Amino acid sequence: MINSFYLVTLLPLLGFLINGFFGKKLKNEKLIGAISTLAVFIPFLIGVFTLFELSSLEPESRKIFITYFNWITAGSFSVNYSYLIDPLSISLVLVVTGIGSIIHFYSIGYMHGDPGFGKFFSYMNLFIFAMLNLILADNFLLVFLGWEGVGLCSYFLIGFWYDKKFTGDAAKKAFIVNRIGDFGFMVAMFFIFTNFNTLEISKFLEGLAAYQVGEPLLLIIALLLFLGATGKSAQIPLFVWLPDAMAGPTPVSALIHAATMVTAGVYLVARTSLLYALSPVALSIVFIIGLLTAVMAGTIALKQNDIKKILAYSTVSQLGFMFMALGTGAYWVAIFHLITHAFFKALLFLGSGSVIHGMHDEQDITKMGGLKCKMKITFITFFIGSLAISGIPPLSGFFSKDEILYKTFTNFGIPFYVVGLITAAITAFYMFRLIALTFYGKPRYNQNVHPHESPSTMTIPLVILAVLSIVGGFIGLPHFTGFPNILEHWLEPVFKNAQNVLSTIHPESEHSTGVELLLVVLSVAVASASIIYSFRKFSQQDKFEPETGFGKVLENKYYVDEVYDAVVVNPVQKTSENYLWKILDIKLIDGAVNGISKYISNISFDWRKLQTGIVQDYTTVSVAGVIIIIVYLLFA
Repeated sequence: MINSFYLVTLLPLLGFLINGFFGKKLKNEKLIGAISTLAVFIPFLIGVFTLFELSSLEPESRKIFITYFNWITAGSFSVNYSYLIDPLSISLVLVVTGIGSIIHFYSIGYMHGDPGFGKFFSYMNLFIFAMLNLILADNFLLVFLGWEGVGLCSYFLIGFWYDKKFTGDAAKKAFIVNRIGDFGFMVAMFFIFTNFNTLEISKFLEGLAAYQVGEPLLLIIALLLFLGATGKSAQIPLFVWLPDAMAGPTPVSALIHAATMVTAGVYLVARTSLLYALSPVALSIVFIIGLLTAVMAGTIALKQNDIKKILAYSTVSQLGFMFMALGTGAYWVAIFHLITHAFFKALLFLGSGSVIHGMHDEQDITKMGGLKCKMKITFITFFIGSLAISGIPPLSGFFSKDEILYKTFTNFGIPFYVVGLITAAITAFYMFRLIALTFYGKPRYNQNVHPHESPSTMTIPLVILAVLSIVGGFIGLPHFTGFPNILEHWLEPVFKNAQNVLSTIHPESEHSTGVELLLVVLSVAVASASIIYSFRKFSQQDKFEPETGFGKVLENKYYVDEVYDAVVVNPVQKTSENYLWKILDIKLIDGAVNGISKYISNISFDWRKLQTGIVQDYTTVSVAGVIIIIVYLLFA
């Protein structure tokens, strides 16, 4: 399958080109949807066979480099278009193509009748192409190409319904905020090439052997790369774009802003794990930013009423948990939560899309209620996804989130563990607030609205993702169960060097199985109590008073957008308008250009008067000129 691996990225690109150029001419939604879905599903099958082929090799040999052609050569600078196939990249290939193909299939029903049907699937395929390049690239420049590609596709898809102003604003916000992170990534590449004379990731990691732990250069590179990661993965302070991105179609939210693109930052830090192991300060910053983001986004979700906004802030919070795992040095745990999160969060977003579809585009959960009997498949699958994200065993989210909390306890101590545990309880609370207000209680929607179950093209993906949310966690069973941890052993060769460095810096504290079991019981008990309390509080609620006090602050998202507008956006806009435009641009630049042209025009006008058109005048001037020359020659 390695020989045909080029199809993994080629097929989504072909899907983009076919639907992009011929989508309007095809005029057959099923054909367009089939082309796009197969363009992602076939790479998934190739990825599965490649996984088995890779697993047949010895652990230390599970690393295959594929170079297709020389991409850029300029003097000593040379970059190939090359891929690295190893346990980390192939795992994410399966997530992107597997979840991606399910979402593509779902989109056939969700986007039915949309005039931009072909264009939508074209953009979706282009996104898959860019994302696959990002995770397979063996050099930072190709990673950056995929990095910018997914950002561009995100802009296209968030603003897909461009006739609505708020979608355009959301798309621009996502694009601009991500540019800040991308700047950090670019500067990091400059530092890497200047000091390591390469942009190949494998050679860069090999070159780190010459550096000691804590060297300033490594800290600078690590923080710059992490700045890029905070942009793509919506961490403090660059998280503000993700909730607004829910303006796009729901399949976009599920694919880009839950399962794939937003995990690019997590992947980048994991791929350069040795760099962060050699930079303990950077690793601690990653953990703190992840923890703060998880807490902040989780508390904001408590008071949101838009069903997709709740899931959006939930995504930001869960990404925070992934960075917490990275910050503890448990890189495989971060990837574990990335995978399980892709299952249950894609399920929840698609479930919300099913609710919105059945409620005729209503997204306010305070205007729903009683949908349990109206949308049975959606309710059951959504309920499973909510249990998974809440950390209830034996669903997938329980295993990955519990592992993150355990690593926090062993590496950072009880205070940070307690904060993480409370954040996990908050997750359970707002998810079952959503469940209670949406599916239980008396109907609060308009009588003209007739809720109904979604078509099979939308419910079948929900069932598949629900099954994955149930069984997905078994690839990473904790050690106290006595069963092998499949994912940890699979990813061990990728993170081996980083783990060796971390073990010499601060050996992980040993805890008995009893302590680990106690933490598990405590985690499940807290989550269960939060679920029960939330359900009892909201399942019969039918009146909603305006928020006051701290609730108002949470409802308005800590006024972060307002602060950014006051501190950054408005000053920059006013400076640009009043000084850069009106003074620098209009008066200086335009004034200089227009002034020169006006001066030349005036001189030309004066000289033009010499051209009278009378031959006698020209003769007189000529004779006078000859006389002047003769006089000059005589007396010179």
